[in-house]
Amino acid sequence: MKLPNWTREPLVHFLVLGAALYVALTWGGSPPDPTSRVISVGSAEKEKIAESFALSMGRSPTDAELDQAIDNFVREEVLYREALRLGLDESDAIVRRRLVSKMDLSASLAAETAEPTDEILRAFLEENAESYAGQDSQRASVSFDQIFFAREASARAAQRGGAGLNSGEATSLPASTESTMMREVETRFGMQFAQGLSELEPGAAWQGPVQSGFGWHLVRLREREAAELDFEALRGVLANDWRSAQIRDRKERGYETLRSAYRIDIDR
Repeated sequence: MKLPNWTREPLVHFLVLGAALYVALTWGGSPPDPTSRVISVGSAEKEKIAESFALSMGRSPTDAELDQAIDNFVREEVLYREALRLGLDESDAIVRRRLVSKMDLSASLAAETAEPTDEILRAFLEENAESYAGQDSQRASVSFDQIFFAREASARAAQRGGAGLNSGEATSLPASTESTMMREVETRFGMQFAQGLSELEPGAAWQGPVQSGFGWHLVRLREREAAELDFEALRGVLANDWRSAQIRDRKERGYETLRSAYRIDIDR
């Protein structure tokens, strides 16, 4: 039987070879014994190689393609065992890093697919509340007084002279605001003013001047109250962050467990 032209392409051979090697390394069970001179390719191995071919190519292999895939598998196995026999895995930095990555990966696989309960996520949110407070800043509320000036120089002069609520210029903006959400402040005073306000610390002193689209403002920020974190809105982010934390923790615990079996001598 004449095979299609594409089957003779080197890229196709490379893909099939890679798939066979993947099967050997991930499905093969125990690692090969480099001292063994026996390579067995039974019906189970043939089936796995055929499945890997189908996964890569989207169809089952022909008899000729399966024979070629088996030959490639055997070639890889021979070269792999000889590399182990020569100790090439011990001095190759790339192999070393790949093996380290595999060990880390094996310690974290369970965490990558874990589905935390709401109870776990709420506890995680409580432990890390400060990290998420900034994500809901628009719902924070503020109470402040503001004095308006058309020019920055006028605002600074008033601040130096001792600002008071009656020292500013006429404006339709409210002089005082009580327990107002930041999103409403942004709507009324503008984004630039809201950003400047978010950088101020609560206190009795007049601060600024803070610029807005209207002009310049001296501000006395009397109170800022953080919004209660919205668990439902943060659920997806919390789940991803919890998994990342679990992965880091499992890697570290796995390493510490293995490290405890070694004596480490470092000449410092």
